[in-house]
Amino acid sequence: MAGNSERAWYVVQTYSGCENAAKSNLELRIQSMNMQDLIFNVLVPEQTTTEKKKNGEIKEVIIKPFPGYVFIDMIVTDESWFMVRNTPMVTGFLGSSGKGAKPVPLQNDEINPILKNYGLLNVAPPKVAVGDRIKVTSGTFIGQYVVVDMVDVQKQTVKVLVEVFGRKTPAELSFDEVEKV
Repeated sequence: MAGNSERAWYVVQTYSGCENAAKSNLELRIQSMNMQDLIFNVLVPEQTTTEKKKNGEIKEVIIKPFPGYVFIDMIVTDESWFMVRNTPMVTGFLGSSGKGAKPVPLQNDEINPILKNYGLLNVAPPKVAVGDRIKVTSGTFIGQYVVVDMVDVQKQTVKVLVEVFGRKTPAELSFDEVEKV
């Protein structure tokens, strides 16, 4: 049973509250078992938010939007699959029916928004410059043709003027929402 040699993102289940411990254990085992050519990235998504305490003090807290889950970028082979499953704090793969069935990878539309949030998804900038006419391919203004006002490679966005109720209105669109005409 060889498994598919496709690199993809998978979801690994952990004991709740043990996501960071599972990540550390996985990273240690990847090193000690020389799995760097099969397992590339271990991610525990976190968000910083503010919370008002009883005394009125505002406190920054880190929340995990996916409690009990760790995302792992890997090629599933018998060895890598076995290594991950048998890591302390890991309870199994999401999308594996058990009985030796290999896990199902996440689809791009499931993992890309998460990766984009953490700066791990590099969307190739469309070959556009200020003044170019582009087409909006998704989002609120889909199908509209607009002119590029500004390109921000750092934020992976273009600023454009879109027509809303007969008026030109500034809008910021991400690189993956536009294409050059």
